[in-house]
Amino acid sequence: MPLVTAAAAAAGATAAAAYLNAKFHITKDINSVKIFKENEETLAQMIKTDRMSLFYRFEDTAKRLASYPNELCIWSREGSYTWSAAYDQVLRYAQFFLSQGIKPRELSSFYLTNSAEFIFSLLGLWAIASAPAMLNHHLGGDALMHCIKLSGAKSIIVDWEPEVQARIEEVRDELEALGVKIIVLDAATKAHINSLEPIRPPDSLRSKLPTTFPFALIYTSGSTGQPKAVAFHTTRGHFLASPRANNFGIVPGPNGSRYYDCMPMYHGTGGTVAITCMLTGVTLCIGKRYSTSRFWHDIRDSGSTAFVYVGETARYLLSAPPSPRDKDHKVTVMFGNGLRPDVWKRFQERFGIDTVAEFFNSTEGMLVLLNVCRGETPALYSSMTNLAGPFFQACVGHHGAILRWKYRDYYVAGEIDHDTGELYRDPKTGFGRRKTLDEGGEIIVQVDSPEAFPGYWNNPEATDKKFTRNLFRKGDIWYRTGDALRRDNDGRWFFLDRLGDTFRWKSENVATAEVAQVLGQFEGVAEAIVYGVEIPGHDGRAGCAAIHLGAGMQPTAAFFDGLLAHAQKHLPKYAVPVFLRLQPGARPMHNNKQNKTPLKREGIDPTLVYGEDKDVEDAREAGNDMLYWWPAILGHPNPEIDGEGYVLYKRCDWDQLKSRAAGVKSLL
Repeated sequence: MPLVTAAAAAAGATAAAAYLNAKFHITKDINSVKIFKENEETLAQMIKTDRMSLFYRFEDTAKRLASYPNELCIWSREGSYTWSAAYDQVLRYAQFFLSQGIKPRELSSFYLTNSAEFIFSLLGLWAIASAPAMLNHHLGGDALMHCIKLSGAKSIIVDWEPEVQARIEEVRDELEALGVKIIVLDAATKAHINSLEPIRPPDSLRSKLPTTFPFALIYTSGSTGQPKAVAFHTTRGHFLASPRANNFGIVPGPNGSRYYDCMPMYHGTGGTVAITCMLTGVTLCIGKRYSTSRFWHDIRDSGSTAFVYVGETARYLLSAPPSPRDKDHKVTVMFGNGLRPDVWKRFQERFGIDTVAEFFNSTEGMLVLLNVCRGETPALYSSMTNLAGPFFQACVGHHGAILRWKYRDYYVAGEIDHDTGELYRDPKTGFGRRKTLDEGGEIIVQVDSPEAFPGYWNNPEATDKKFTRNLFRKGDIWYRTGDALRRDNDGRWFFLDRLGDTFRWKSENVATAEVAQVLGQFEGVAEAIVYGVEIPGHDGRAGCAAIHLGAGMQPTAAFFDGLLAHAQKHLPKYAVPVFLRLQPGARPMHNNKQNKTPLKREGIDPTLVYGEDKDVEDAREAGNDMLYWWPAILGHPNPEIDGEGYVLYKRCDWDQLKSRAAGVKSLL
């Protein structure tokens, strides 16, 4: 073959290979599989050498970086620590816990705010083969006692903040009756710990640690009932020490990334990010708690190059007034979950964030997806490991051709019966119906046995409810995620809705996430929380959107007319909200996620929304929530006003709805 012809053929083959790689994301998938296999090999080695405890991963990292005296392990407003200093503190806390009677392979409850002491306590427990049950320090009373009893812990480590201590004092008698020892990390206790010699606990304490022993108990949010606890097995913890974060720009020291974490460390996302930093050698920059006004100050003062977000964090930051310093920072990466499509691009553009690493996961950890979406400049990514451009904005994960084939019968979309909230079953055969992933449905995960899911700690009934059996054939077992997603033909995963949030109206299924996204794109809407409400005399649930407005926006008639026109243009008629609940500001849960539970409970009952014997004008004067409605769509236009738009919803409207419903019933 002539040289020129051979060169042309080689060039053509190279171009074809590059095209196929780009189209099917082969390199990216191979890299993902490689990381998983490397982690399995590392885990096997840890078991073989009796180094299962995650303490060894931290210890190795701390010793590696100890020779860099200026390399920080932890930055915080209260104090910063090098890796050597942090390691010594961990040993001191370990000795202190032993002196308090905490034993290997037992749990101790954490009731701590974000702090360096949280980290020292966590790693100190690991050093003695113990682990924390990470309690939400906002909980009190019965909910707090429920979580402590569930854990079985015989000690509780309490923060020094007065309001946190006060909640413990309220249940002190109950705790002591259970035999739970209360250890308050007040100034005197911390001074005592700091005076101890940093003596390393012997390896014998950590020897033969079971792979299923938790490195932490992490609780579900409790938005649908009492919190449940999930055991994060030590095997899962070793995966946090894998190099996966390198794929989206988180680089271990020396001179590595600085990761800002103001999300609650007792929560899955904030906690696992902090742990990842300790295991891999990334500087952890601790924010005491999330604050829109303090966020960027902390980012700049700490020199952070990355931050973690949860829920509506980005929306709240975006709703703050623009500042000349919006791009005055070193952040290149944001990692988290819950970044909504209507704020994704606007946030990246306003604050100049190059990379968004959006993951989809739950505390239970049975469905894990990741989408690493870089900016549009091709030079910023290579080998399709990271994905560029707007094509990957707003999706919660991505699988190339290899992973799509690998998981073809592992992640499946099941058809949902929205009337019952259960998976559809054919009345004749009793079997379910599989939908294409492109259509979407509840994502269910095939497992060989229920043991694939670690389960809810000390709650076998709740664990069993997460499984459905004999769905497509006799003997099969599927884990129910409770989330509806779809995956398009390019491998992009999109979140549709939580199954408990979707509602039926006019015989159609309304996905609340879709409606919220559309409303959030309307100028002036800072946030929209969509849910279904019951209306007297009407079947199903009508859409209601709790909204709060951006800075400087006023709830004028023109605003509501524009919002309705926008919704009608971009949504099916049945999905346009019938009611609006105007709120003076955001009311997120402790983890910055939307809290729909009280909104659903109050519905459109004026007594529950406005108060006993109060009406919308009273709510206006008090600066409280006000309801608006679209009476024309229900066939109840008010002849004295324009019935084609949203108007104030009054107590007399509620009375009229109930009266008409009663009249219909009397005719039946």
